[in-house]
Order: sequence, then structure tokens, then C-alpha cells
Amino acid sequence: MTAINAPRDKYNAVWIIFFILGLGTLLPWNFFMTATMYFTSRLKDEFADPSTHLMTNETSEGADTRSVLESKFNNVMTLCAMVPLLIFTCLNSFLHQRIPQKLRIIGSLAAILVVFLLTAVFVKVDVSPLTFFTITMIKIICINSFGAILQGSLFGLAGILPASYTTPIMSGQGLAGTFAAFSMICALTTGSALQDSAFGYFITACVVILVAIVAYIVLPRMEFFQYYTESNGSTPSADEENNMGLLKKESAAEKKPVVSLVEDEGKPTVSVVNIFKQIWVMALSVCFIFTVTIGTFPAVTVEVKSTIANGGTWDGYFIPVSCFLLFNLMDWAGRSLTAVCMWPGKDSMWLPVMVGLRVIFIPLFMLCNVQPRHYLPVLFSHDALYIIFMILFAFSNGYLASLCMCFGPKKVPPHEAETAGAIMAFFLSLGLALGAGVSFAFRAMI
Repeated sequence: MTAINAPRDKYNAVWIIFFILGLGTLLPWNFFMTATMYFTSRLKDEFADPSTHLMTNETSEGADTRSVLESKFNNVMTLCAMVPLLIFTCLNSFLHQRIPQKLRIIGSLAAILVVFLLTAVFVKVDVSPLTFFTITMIKIICINSFGAILQGSLFGLAGILPASYTTPIMSGQGLAGTFAAFSMICALTTGSALQDSAFGYFITACVVILVAIVAYIVLPRMEFFQYYTESNGSTPSADEENNMGLLKKESAAEKKPVVSLVEDEGKPTVSVVNIFKQIWVMALSVCFIFTVTIGTFPAVTVEVKSTIANGGTWDGYFIPVSCFLLFNLMDWAGRSLTAVCMWPGKDSMWLPVMVGLRVIFIPLFMLCNVQPRHYLPVLFSHDALYIIFMILFAFSNGYLASLCMCFGPKKVPPHEAETAGAIMAFFLSLGLALGAGVSFAFRAMI
């Protein structure tokens, strides 16, 4: 079978399903991040035992009245998020051939759903700050562990389809951040209580996950999706997942053993090392993109202060609008643009060059009006300059990352595309982890 004989994606149904699945991978976590103020508010000293200093962040000057758990929440949250994300993305890259695709995706979505249902319940339950902190970190570890498996599996699944079908996953993830940022601004505008806003976030996330589960269940019924899973060759476990055309796939596998990822002895016929040799430029590029992005956003960008607000209304909306909402909008626009434009090509040297040039955003943001600061001068104090930098920064992140994720699986033979997609997802997660690590150094340099 050839692409010329491929059926049409009627009503763009498969594209929309992948968009929903992309939305489902990051919307829960983005809502979790948006509710950070709610989590820290639950870590106040009011429930602490005054006879101990466990909950008190004492300083010689007495300036910081926050509890230890409250002041360390963001740092520990980042650690509990990025380490499991990296570990489980790596495991998925090597073990995805041995675990049925349906189990990986449905199981991950179901686990995340349970976590968010529990999180919504805990909004209404009073517990001590230490207990709440511990439970919250366990939930963060679970969300990112299963989220890593889900994300890696989706990119691997999209790898067997035309390159443009990685775009809806990236676009859906971009919309997730935009929706969460918009929700945060709406909560500020309406003056909703933190508890009510958080409960709404978590219930909304549960609804989105349920929709994603239904979308994935419908996916194997799509003729367009069936065509590519059959023509590109499926693993034995994938054959078992699809009740449509099972016998046809098995007979095709017997005729074309070269496309089988697993031999009779169970030994993989594809080599992760050999695949990496073919896609290393794309893999390192997407890793570098997110290292630069997470290294500066939000650790540095969120500390920029407005120079024109003068304590007015804009002062309270400056970071939510100019940092979070603008970043997510432009990131989403960049990811979505690859649906109609994919320049430069997968073999062009311009792509890694453009990726490397993004390093300029690190000093640009560090020289904005980041406060407090001790070492570097402020060269770009006006709000407009910060906004321009943010637009270019976010758009280039979304566009270039989406290009790399689309091109990676297309640089290998079709039967290796799923493994290539999983490897690309691993390097995306590696970039997130490295960015989280260097963000502390970038902030300290200012």
C-alpha cells in the first residue's frame, strides 16, 4: 500500500482526536500549576504545632514569615515533576514495545483521572500542612510519571502517521497552557476564592481527561488510522489492541517480517542506538529548545516588574497577561503554524541554526527589569521591550519544537517511527529537566 491509496481523514476526525489527546496530556498539569497559590495557601502556619519549628521559616532578620513548606513548595514541586517525567519517558522509550499501547495510554489517562478526582476531594478536606504537602508531592510524582508514559506513547503513535499529525498533539498541548493562563486571569478578575477556583480547575481537568479517553477509544475505528497502522506494520501487542482487522494484520506480519518490531524469540529487531544516530540532530535540537525555554520561563520572566504601572491595576495583571497568557498564546500559535508551514525542511541546516540562536533570549530576559537583582544592570526596562521579547521567545519555542517533533520520526523507516517518536519525547523531557536545573543558576546570576 502507498500513500496515494490512503483514505481521506474524513472530517479531520483523526486530527481532532490527536488534538484532544494532546490537550489531555498537559491541561491537567497546567491546571495543577495554575493552582499553585491554592496549594501554598494550605501550607500556612495556622495548623502547625507551635511547639516545633518544623513549619516555620525562621530567618535572622525575621523578614520571611512563610512556613518552610510554603517557601520550598515551588522548588520541591519542580523536582518532583521533572525527575519522574525524565525517568518514565526514558523507560517508555525502551519498554514501549513490550507493553501494549492501549494499556499505556488508557492506563495513564485513568491514573491521572483518579489523581485529579482525589485532588478535588482534598480541596474540601482539612488536613495538617505537612500531610497536605506530602500528599500533594506524591500526586505530582504520579501525574508526571503517567504523563510521561502518555506523552511518549502519543508521539510514538503519531510517528506512524504523516508528519503533520504530530502537529495536533503539539497544538493541543499549547492550548492547554493558554486555557490555564486564561482561567487564572478570569479568577483574578472575578475575585473568586482560591479554594473555589482550585476546585473548578480540578473538575475541569477531570472532564477533559474523560473526553480524551473516549477519543482514544474511538481512534482505532477510523479508516484513516487503520490504514497507516496496517501499512507501517504493527507490533504483536498493537495487533491485539485493535479488534478491527486483526487477522489481516497477522497475515501481513507473516508476509513482511521485516516490519515486525519483535522477533519470535521476543528480541527487538529495532535498535534504539541506530535510530538515535539517524535522528540525533532533531533530538538534541528539541532538548536545547526546552532547556532554554524552561531555564528562563518562568524562573526569570516571572520576576520582571512593570515600569509603567506605578502601583495601578496593570501592576497586578502584568505578569499574568504579559508573561503567562502571552507566552502560552504565542507558543500555541507557533505549534499550530506547522499545520500549514513546515520550513525549514527536516534535512536543512537552518533548523538547528535557528534553534541555537534562541540562546540570545537568556541574556535578553536577564537584562530586563528583573527584581530583586544584585549583579547585572537593567538595559531593557520598558514593558514593551519585555512583551516583544516574550512574543518572539514563545513563538519560536512552539514553532521550532513542533517542527523537530514532526520531523524526528520521519527520518527513519516506517517500522521504526514509533520508537523514534518515543526517543524524541524522551529528549523533550530531558530538555525540561535540564531547563529546570539551570533556571536556578540563571536567576542567581542576576
